This record gives sequence, structure tokens and C-alpha cells, in this order.
Amino acid sequence: MGDQQNTGKCPVMHGSNTQEKADVVAWWPESLNLDILHQHDRKTNPMGEDFDYREEVKKLDFEALKQDMHALMTDSQEWWPADWGHYGGLMIRMAWHAAGTYRLADGRGGGGTGNQRFAPLNSWPDNGNLDKARRLLWPIKKKYGNKVSWADLFILAGNVAYESMGFKTFGFSYGREDIWHPEKDIYWGAEKEWLAPSDSRYEDVDKPDTMENPLAAVQMGLIYVNPEGVNGQPDPLKTGEQVRETFARMAMNDEETAALTAGGHTVGKAHGNGDADALGPEPEGADVETQGFGWMNPHQGGKATNAVTSGIEGAWTTNPTQFDMGYFDLLFGYEWQLTKSPAGANQWEPVDIKEEHMPVDPTDPSVRRKPMMTDADMAMKMDPKYRAICEKFMADPEYFKDCFARAWFKLTHRDMGPKSRYIGPDVPAEDLIWQDPVPQGETNYVEEVVKEKIAEAGLSLNELVCTAWDSARTYRGSDMRGGANGARIRLAPQKDWAGNEPDRLARVLKVYEQISAETGASVADVIVLGGNLGIEQAARAAGHDIHVPFLKGRGDATDEMTDAESFEPLEPLADGFRNWQKKDYVVKPEEMLLDRAQLMGLTAPEMAVLLGGMRVLGTNHGGTQHGVFTDRVGQLTNDFFVNLTDMGNRWEPTGKNAYNIVDRKSGSTKFTATRVDLVFGSNSILRAYAELYAQDDNQEKFVKDFVAAWTKVMNADRFDVA
Repeated sequence: MGDQQNTGKCPVMHGSNTQEKADVVAWWPESLNLDILHQHDRKTNPMGEDFDYREEVKKLDFEALKQDMHALMTDSQEWWPADWGHYGGLMIRMAWHAAGTYRLADGRGGGGTGNQRFAPLNSWPDNGNLDKARRLLWPIKKKYGNKVSWADLFILAGNVAYESMGFKTFGFSYGREDIWHPEKDIYWGAEKEWLAPSDSRYEDVDKPDTMENPLAAVQMGLIYVNPEGVNGQPDPLKTGEQVRETFARMAMNDEETAALTAGGHTVGKAHGNGDADALGPEPEGADVETQGFGWMNPHQGGKATNAVTSGIEGAWTTNPTQFDMGYFDLLFGYEWQLTKSPAGANQWEPVDIKEEHMPVDPTDPSVRRKPMMTDADMAMKMDPKYRAICEKFMADPEYFKDCFARAWFKLTHRDMGPKSRYIGPDVPAEDLIWQDPVPQGETNYVEEVVKEKIAEAGLSLNELVCTAWDSARTYRGSDMRGGANGARIRLAPQKDWAGNEPDRLARVLKVYEQISAETGASVADVIVLGGNLGIEQAARAAGHDIHVPFLKGRGDATDEMTDAESFEPLEPLADGFRNWQKKDYVVKPEEMLLDRAQLMGLTAPEMAVLLGGMRVLGTNHGGTQHGVFTDRVGQLTNDFFVNLTDMGNRWEPTGKNAYNIVDRKSGSTKFTATRVDLVFGSNSILRAYAELYAQDDNQEKFVKDFVAAWTKVMNADRFDVA
């Protein structure tokens, strides 16, 4: 028994699970995993409940920090020498790879949490040697302590690097709060090996738009595309199509993509001057004496020249520590041919390059080296659309710099949410459409007057509650987008989403717009007040006199403030809270419920109480009766949980995702249900919550908890008053 490697070692009692492979539910891999709702709780966070980073960072000496960061850029360390004595390229890559994991489909990834400190990102092949960049930042983090997060430092390092190299950035915001544990909610792909061929995440690898959603990177362990070509086979036109799809999934258009590629590769270099097979394991796989370092290089010998990271070797430009137009000068000024790096990677080299156009060696300035281009760089020249954009940049360098500055700002701030969350002296004044701007709403109106007018309008409980829910449920904490503020449910594309029942929505909005005009309250506030009124009426009908808390001041966005295309990924394809799916999916309905609940920032108990309450209120999409386990529809009772856990009932499948709840004695069908309903009785954790809320002494607790969770959803995007 035991690992043969332990032969000859003394036995010891070891009764705790201390390895990943020892997960207590690993015996049942198909069971519902609720971990994504339990991550980043206070037990992992050492800062305590009273610590508020967004307030603490405002005490930071911003100027002193930037000065120290500038000094860091040219303070080359013997343990990891800087290329040309400047860490700019390394720091830019760290910032880029922190932010570049963002994807538009679910808003997950990005640089907003400092997640690059933890697995899997700290050990991705594409993040090779970024552990050195983070360790170079440690003295600064140590000095400024709790006043600056790792997440802010990672992005700031990229900004300062560009400034140190002569580029004027668009701006910077502080306010990214660190997590203290690996993220469990982000699906990076199903592959079981690093850099597995791209084919497994495409229906057809020659058709980039067939990549599995919500993925954006083409292979496990890459941030974007394979720099050597599709599956490592050079073909700039094919690579260009993958670049286009990948960057589009990261919220970038063709011009932004070309600007980022050129601006990113104007400085720094790739590293492949050595034997990649000689490198040590990645940080997460290395032994304790490495102290969190990975990819140890036995042949570096204190020379930046000998570093190995991607396997591709060389700089893109003549002056890799200066931001200039050198990328375009070389890419379009020479013909390029395929070659191999010293590490054996495919790359492109210029034909008959002039010696003065060759960059000097990173360690020995008396030696010049050939520059290189990746397959993705060659796509900027050979893809007709990218080429036209690059030619426009070359004709107008100031336009290129402005485009790159804006694209870099978007890349590094896209997951921070609206501008109201920005902090610090370098926040740009300009409002950008991708920030989803919302005007300040009116607060000088009487809440009770608005509620009276809503009550007199003759709207049903279903109309009141569903309209508020549908408006607010778009919120996703992954990138702080969506939500009720702005009332974008009035605008394209949301007004036409199937999940929003457009006909019902249009009727309600017509009433609400009239009430808004009469009272001065925004439509967004009226929508939420309508939902609150419905909850209060339902609670009162069940014998509970409650007031649902309300925050005034939501604004109404306009079409001009709304990038409609970027809102399309926010469309709910399923909403378990309203027992609805747009169509059949490979993913189980209960898994889609978990995904939505996590994006909305709900805990497992909040998810449970909200779903149980929504069922008895009769808020199912289309008025279906599945899961409406009550004969008192419209009253805020705990009947859903009471009847679900009643052992006088049994459950019979009647079709795909369809069940009857049958009286054990009479055999008569009492209720119908879906998987999303029954999982609250079948999953052991969710059943524990269901039993809690079904107790005779917890009817009042159920109502209070429902109201608290409902209010949390309605206010999730109120960053303007947070």
C-alpha cells in the first residue's frame, strides 16, 4: 500500500486531505460542484472584515509609488538581469498577460484580482518567467503594503514601463482588490495537458468562430494565439483569422487588435536563446527550495541573452527600449523568411537586413542580433484588413499612438466596471462607451408617491417582479457589467431578448415611462420600485409586514451610451430562477443556474432562497407551473421547500428535464418540476438549505433572507453609492 517512492520511510498517521487529488467528492465526478459559490470567503482573506482596499488605496502616495516604479525599471538585478538594463518589456508582458485573460462572453479573467499569483495562471506556459517580474515588484509591494494591491501593481508596472520607454499612456485607475485563493469559477478548457493541439476546442480549427464558448485563447496555457502559427504550423493568413477571433472574444476590434500587436511588440523581446528542455518545472510544480520560482535555467549564467521563455528568440525592433515606429519600419521595410530559433521554435527573420537596423544583444552592446517576427506579426502585414490598418498607422504616427494608448487602457481596465469605480490622479476625464456610462439619476422625488402610482397602474405581481428581476439579473460581478442601473432593458439588444418576454416587457415599460415622466424618478428606479412593491405585497399576503430597502438615483442610459454589440454576450441563455432555458444545451440546467448565480455574486443560501421565493410568487418565464410547489401562488411563503422535502411525495421523470411530484398514497400528480427544482432536494448541500427553509420556525427567516438577497441583486451595480 502507498507510493513506492516512500519505500524505506517511516510510517506516520496522516488523516487530512492535503493534496488536490484527495478531494472528498472525487468519487462522484458528475455531482454538482458548488465550490464556485464559496470561493474567496473571509477564511481565505487575511485582511479582516473591516479592511476596505478601495478606501485604503486612496491614502497612497501615488507620486512616490510611480517614482519607485520608474526606478525599478532600470535597476537590473544579478539574479535576473534585465534585457538592455531595462525591465520594461518584462513588466509590460506581465501586465498584458494579467489583463489579457479577460473574455467578453462571461466577463471572467482579466487583471482585476491579482489572480496571476496563483495556479493555474502562475504556471501557464505562456506566463513563463513572469514569476521573476512579480518577485522584482516585491520590494515595492513590501514598502507600500496594504495601500496598493498586487492587482493594481501588475497593471501599473505595465503603464510605468511604457512611460519609462517614452510613451504617454491614456491613464490609469487604482481599485483592483486582491483575491487570496485560486479562482474556481473560470473554465479554461477541457484539455488535460498544456498546449494540447487547438483542434479539441474547435468544431473545425480552420473556422475560428467555431471555438468553444466562452474560451478565447486557442490552446490550453496560452493567453492569445500560438505565436508559431495554428498548432505550431506557420501560416500568417490562417493565424490572422485566429488573431481576429481571439481578440474579438476579448472585446477588441481589428483596429484595436492591430494597435495592441504593434504597440506591444514595439518594445522588449522574446526569449529562446537556449535549450528549453533544460528548464526546471513551473512554479506550481517546483520543489520548496525554489521558493515559488519556476522554469529555472541552468545555462543563463547571469546573462539576459541566455533566457528561455517562449522558445522564440529576438527583439521586434531596432531599439527595444524605446517606443517608436520601429515595428512598422522593420515589418514593412523588409521581406521576411521562416527560420528556427536556437530553441527550435518557428519564427521569421528579415532578408538582407542592414546592420544598423539590427538590435544590440541584451547583455553585450558590442554585438548585434537579427530581429524577428512571429506568425501573428506577419499576419499584420499579410492579412488585407490588418495591413490596411497598419498602413494607416504608418501614415499618421500620432494616430497610431492614440489608438494604442486607448486600446492599452481598454485592455487593462475593461474588467473594472464603470468609471465611477475608478480611483487615483491619472483617471482620464473622457467617458468611453465600453465603460457602459450611466447618467446620474434624480433623487428629488417621493418614493411612496411612485409606489402608489405603480400600485394604481393595474400591473400584475408577475409583471412587477419579473421586470425588475430581468433588468437586474444581467449583472455579472466578473467585469461589473449589466444590472438594473441604466435601465438598458429598454434598449437594444435587451428589449428583444427572448428571456425578457418582449411583449410583456413592452407593456410594462409603457406604464413605467409614464410614471417616470410624472414623478421625475428614472425608469430604472421605477422598475426596481415596482419589483420591491410586488415583493412587499406578496409578503403581506403571507402575513409578513416588511419594507424592501431601496436606493434612489439610478439613471437611464441612452442608445448613444450603449455599445449594443458588446451587450449581446450578456443575454441569458437560461435563468433557473425563472425556470427557463432558451434551448437544450449540453450543460445541465442546474449547472447553468450555478453559473448565473456566481456571476450575480450570490452565495449558495442566497441562490436557494431566491429561487424558492421566485417559484411561489409565480414568476416562471411564460407562466409555466414547473416548480410552483404551492396552492398559494403570489404569497411569499416557504411552500417550495416544504413541499419539496415532504416525504408524502415521490418524484417521477416524465421526459427530458420534466418530472411529476406525486402523492405517495393517492398516486395523483400534485406538481410538475424541472431538474433545477429537484436539485434542491437531491444535492446534499442544497437539500440542507432546503430543509432549513422548510422548518416551521423559519418562515420569517425565509422572508427576511429573501428580501436581503433580492435587495442585493437590485443594488449590485450601484457603485455610485458604494
